[in-house]
Amino acid sequence: MAYFLGLDIGTTSTIGIVIDDAGHSLGVESRPVTLYSDHANWSEEEPDEWWGNCGDICRALLAKTGIGPGDIAAVGVTGMLPAVILLDEMGRHIRRSIQQNDARATAQLERFRAGMSQAHFLARAGTGYSQQLVGPKLMWLREHEPDNFARARHVVGASDYITGRLTGSIHVEHNWALESGFVNLATGTYDDHLMALADISPSLLAPIRKSHDVVGAITAAAATHTGLKSGTPVVAGCADHVASAFLCGASRNGDLVLKFGGAGDILLSSDKPVTDTRLFLDYHIVPGLYFPNGCMASSGSFLNWVVANWGGHARAQAEAAGLSVHRWLDRETAGIGADSQVLFLPYFLGEKTPLNDPNARGTLVGLGLNHDMRHVWRAALEGVVFGFRHHVETFHELGLETKRVFAADGGAASDLWLQIAADSLGKPVTRIDRHPGSCLGAAFVAGIGVGAIKDWSAIADYVAAGRTFTPDSGAQAILDHKYRLWRDLYRRLRDFYPELVGLGG
Repeated sequence: MAYFLGLDIGTTSTIGIVIDDAGHSLGVESRPVTLYSDHANWSEEEPDEWWGNCGDICRALLAKTGIGPGDIAAVGVTGMLPAVILLDEMGRHIRRSIQQNDARATAQLERFRAGMSQAHFLARAGTGYSQQLVGPKLMWLREHEPDNFARARHVVGASDYITGRLTGSIHVEHNWALESGFVNLATGTYDDHLMALADISPSLLAPIRKSHDVVGAITAAAATHTGLKSGTPVVAGCADHVASAFLCGASRNGDLVLKFGGAGDILLSSDKPVTDTRLFLDYHIVPGLYFPNGCMASSGSFLNWVVANWGGHARAQAEAAGLSVHRWLDRETAGIGADSQVLFLPYFLGEKTPLNDPNARGTLVGLGLNHDMRHVWRAALEGVVFGFRHHVETFHELGLETKRVFAADGGAASDLWLQIAADSLGKPVTRIDRHPGSCLGAAFVAGIGVGAIKDWSAIADYVAAGRTFTPDSGAQAILDHKYRLWRDLYRRLRDFYPELVGLGG
């Protein structure tokens, strides 16, 4: 029996798992992560916290499962991307990470895009101009933190940073590279013209490796930190949203995955690359396939903000009921219908796809004295689902079909949220059970990388389809109308937001 360990460096938590080669998940551990937003549109995390979490999680998993360090055959890491971590000449991080949903570099993005037409950039990079690109963030660092930038020798992503701490290897996984905006889609290599837009030296960009490539082995220092055995192989890792969608079994054209994580990801399986300025494009976990996709800057993190700032009464009630705050709010909100007159735009960190508008802001509209926290909570759930639906409409405008719809990650545990999704999309939505998150994908890819797992289709042994939520025709009709109002609300405010942002603060 072979065992594999996977780590997920997520936006809201670090999660680890141990699996075997026979379709069993043997143990899961998680630790919370702190998100820092010191200024409007800033989103940062502390890589040392990720590394500390990884050490705690690995030791806890070995103790929980009773598996010896020498029995772990390989390790894989997944994470959100493309986060930006600067490394010095010793491979140490220089400052906090700048997260993928950070939208501070608006001025730099405008200068970056001025160097190449949108059509030309899309044809080369496979993506459009957006706040997620790495180049404008590096430009911001060079302008605002010149000392830090001068010390930088490499820039890597979140999972790459942890893989580097484990092995001493400096590299980036191929989806981080593709989403960075520096890679030519046709060649899969860094493009001089794209790097020139940010005036970035090629030496700053680390070598590109495929997800299942073995990039090194656990070092003695990492073994001391994690309790793992020195010399254990480590693969390059994978993007969290791609790993999560792969776990759902999304491998046919038209398979749609809704990822209810800290950020909201929407992925559509395709056997060909599909490029559009309103979407991102990633490689599928399975070689030869693709995931055209979108990402909302905040979904779960938006709901967490609502709870943290408005949920005092809910926390007390939830504790008395022995429930999490989110589950208690779901239960209390179940009686609030789709005809609630409250709309919530979830643009708390600007918005990535399909709007690509870093100036957008969270906006709550329609409150009356007859409303309470339940109406706000339902509006927040609807706001995220409407963002998903906006992406589905974008796919359809490109001539892509959406057939099967799967829901995954932490927020998919909410029956209320998934029912709203089914009602809004007008399609059955199937929850994937035994889906502990992207960490499972990382562990599975590690098994593939060392040859212990032979077939990509074996992932089906580790997960199972759960409850399917079917649309309610009455709610669907109301949400159709409400969605149009929600879309129109942004259109009416789009030109107002920059004036609001101009106030500062």
